[in-house]
Amino acid sequence: MSDIRTQLIHHPYRAPAEFDALPVAVHKASTVFFKNVADLRSRRWKDKSGYTYGLHGTPTTFTLEERIATLEGGTHCLLAPSGLAAVALVDTAFLKQGDEMLLPDNVYGPNQTLADGELMDWGISHRFYDPMDPADLAAKITPATRLVWLEAAGSITLEFPDLPALNAVIREANMSRGAGARPIVSALDNTWGAGIAFNGFELGADVVIQALTKYPSGGADVLMGSVVTRDRALHLQLVDAHMRFGYNVGGNDAELVLRGLHTAVLRYEAQDRSTRALAEWMGQRPEVATVLHPALAGSPGHATWRRDARGAACLFSAVFRPGFSQAQIDRFCDSLQLFHLGWSWAGPISLCAPYDVPSIRRLPWPHAGGLVRFAVGLEAVDDLRQDIEQALQAMRG
Repeated sequence: MSDIRTQLIHHPYRAPAEFDALPVAVHKASTVFFKNVADLRSRRWKDKSGYTYGLHGTPTTFTLEERIATLEGGTHCLLAPSGLAAVALVDTAFLKQGDEMLLPDNVYGPNQTLADGELMDWGISHRFYDPMDPADLAAKITPATRLVWLEAAGSITLEFPDLPALNAVIREANMSRGAGARPIVSALDNTWGAGIAFNGFELGADVVIQALTKYPSGGADVLMGSVVTRDRALHLQLVDAHMRFGYNVGGNDAELVLRGLHTAVLRYEAQDRSTRALAEWMGQRPEVATVLHPALAGSPGHATWRRDARGAACLFSAVFRPGFSQAQIDRFCDSLQLFHLGWSWAGPISLCAPYDVPSIRRLPWPHAGGLVRFAVGLEAVDDLRQDIEQALQAMRG
């Protein structure tokens, strides 16, 4: 190798292997080298015993998958490019033409949009059930039902369902189908609980997904999702779909989530404390009809939350009194200075967004006033309270 171009590409030096430090090394590759043809033909990646191609995992992504599995209390984990991609992976792994999916009425909006769009086009139907009524779920299950989505707490309105009761309905339906029949899979979106507030598997779920974009990252700078199971057969179904769709995450993004995991519990607890303080204070404001937050006694599912959960995340929603118009509520949101208008949550900065709940739900909505959802960041509670107060004054004016 006399040419410098070849020397630089095929350089023989390898750094010593004994280096050890807290951060996980970032491995990036498309091509992975094999020792010989026999190695190329025999190496496997599905059980994380080896590496075959960058798309199928690196030491960095394998490490993150194992840590997320531990966080969720599961055994097997796959990473996806976003939380929504994790939802889509579950749908496409377990559903086929002629199947039916059941969604809670307070489902995460893009999950419903996927059901209304591509899944309908592929011959997969869906219906909605009342997540606060296990009997309604039981009544909605049909022989075509193959997947039931669960959320705790519900998107935007934060109802906390009885997950053990809902999963008991699914288990009973599976038992009635007999041996050999395709089972109904119970899939929990645990982004709100983050594997910290409760263990989704202990409450009966078969599959638990999470938007790692939120708490595991914590920096508002990464998009990523995870799908965790305890059942190897379900995991292998997911692995096959994951491979065929070409899902992958970048090494630098995996590095950021690995770093964020070190402080995830501390941030969850800190934002939980701040959120409860603001939610309780806002519930006493004359402009507000009710505040929705699982840790508040009047919020739907509060008793179930007390029984099953250890935390309550960073979200609360305020329903304003009917006397305030949507234009006034919009002015309130526009007047906030520390709370920024934007989607997502669990990052360091506080966010808010107004919602027209009746337009996105099928069940009757019991409140007449407009709703604003708040995502509390890591700012000082007193500063956030003052910001809300000045915006309320602007709304009244």
